[in-house]
Amino acid sequence: MLSTMMHTPLTLSHLLERAGTLFPKSEIVTRMPDKSIHRYTYADFYRRARALAEALQRAGLQPGDRVATLSWNTYAHLEAYFGIPVAGGVLHTLNLRLHPTDIAYIINHAEDRFLIVDDVLLKLYEAIKGHINVEKVIVVPLSGQPVPAGLTSYEDFLATATGDFSYPDLPEDAPLGMCYTSGTTGHPKGVVYSHRSTILHSLGSALPDVLNLAQRDVLTPVVPMFHVMAWGLPFTGVMVGCKLAMPGPHLDAVNLLDLYESEQVTKTAGVPTIWMGVLQALQKEPTRWKLLPMEMVVGGSAAPEAMIRAFDAFNLTVLHAWGMTEMSPLGTVSRVKGNLADEDADTAYARRASQGISVPLVDVRAMNENGAVPWDGTTMGELEVRGPWVAASYFKLESERDKWSADGWFRTGDVVTIDAEGYVKITDRTKDLIKSGGEWISSLDLENALMGHPAVREAAVIAVAHPRWDERPLAAIVLKEGMSVSAEELRDFLAPKVAKFWLPDAIVFVEEIPRTSTGKFLKSQLRDKFKEWSWE
Repeated sequence: MLSTMMHTPLTLSHLLERAGTLFPKSEIVTRMPDKSIHRYTYADFYRRARALAEALQRAGLQPGDRVATLSWNTYAHLEAYFGIPVAGGVLHTLNLRLHPTDIAYIINHAEDRFLIVDDVLLKLYEAIKGHINVEKVIVVPLSGQPVPAGLTSYEDFLATATGDFSYPDLPEDAPLGMCYTSGTTGHPKGVVYSHRSTILHSLGSALPDVLNLAQRDVLTPVVPMFHVMAWGLPFTGVMVGCKLAMPGPHLDAVNLLDLYESEQVTKTAGVPTIWMGVLQALQKEPTRWKLLPMEMVVGGSAAPEAMIRAFDAFNLTVLHAWGMTEMSPLGTVSRVKGNLADEDADTAYARRASQGISVPLVDVRAMNENGAVPWDGTTMGELEVRGPWVAASYFKLESERDKWSADGWFRTGDVVTIDAEGYVKITDRTKDLIKSGGEWISSLDLENALMGHPAVREAAVIAVAHPRWDERPLAAIVLKEGMSVSAEELRDFLAPKVAKFWLPDAIVFVEEIPRTSTGKFLKSQLRDKFKEWSWE
């Protein structure tokens, strides 16, 4: 027996048409490089995204051709998010924080034909142009300066469109976009998203128990649009028709808080380092900004419980989420289930600081040498995932097949526990676990506990070789401005919170902790710095 349902391909053109038809008056706001505000509506966005699609086709774009973007979070980048895929092209967002050598490698590995670049990033383009072979470079004139000779102005490029654009007949499994993961060893690895996976991810992320995004919201994606498609938020935001307030290149706390206040933002998303800066600004000037109650999605790395508690005092709710480039990226979200609403405050905060439960359509399990681990909240295993927006392979990289299990689950590299309610808690990355005297120590738990001390701004914990215990934890601490604390005081602070053998034998104070291009702690550099540590 067959179903009687229509088969309508899940492609991005549905979202673009919905935006132009139902939400033409919704606003898209961008803070420009000179800090002025650019405003226009979904009607303008709809017209210009379609113009970009037509212009690309007129320039020779063929289905599956890659179009790279080197851009901040702006209205023009949003146009590219839709205009490129609905023309049949593949949106390839480039991480502008990577070294030019890595950017050039990624462009060449992806075989990008076109490149759209913000004029404020032309210096970066100059550093790579001799090492890449793209056919056409299109410059978005955000600063108002003339576009250099030999390059094409984005506005002139849009003007080549006649308005006579029709969507190509794309299957739903056609490629829509691609990102390269930076959380890896060796060269970055490419992940290709389909129209179907992106539409399903957008539908899933908007659900009330996931990110709860609605047309009435005002959304500011602080997470860069070059980082896992800004966690899919530009697609989800346009799908529901909400107002978008884009920060452009200005990701400092004061500019973000000014934008939140002026645009009355209700939803935002970014990595913990951004929110730490915002929290410090609020604590320094608690009455300066008049904000609406706002939900702040945090991902990329774990949010300390102390930070979640501190934001609650400002009527700002931190929502912990977890995912990966290979997952489009959403995998889990930490909302407290209704049946757990009567738990005490400390237990509720601990749940909110976990990675949460899997979102609809994503399955999770944890595996160790004995197979699937029980959901008991204590047994650790490597988290594995599967679902319709989880990658099944890397782009042009068959040598990495061991990242997938024999039965098709993706091995995330995160070591977790899962409790009886399904709450996932990352205890570490497999490469960051500390094994001391045959017992495991979670560097992540130690970091979060240390960052609960009022004098500590940041903490990173690494394993250092030890002659007796194999490895022992070393904690690198960045203090808050004007604050002081001794190593012994920090150990005393930790003592009631962790097992005795977890207490770091070494605590060092540093001016800053090295970071990856996406704001995560770069522990490999810390390990190199302290690899010759003497325990004498």
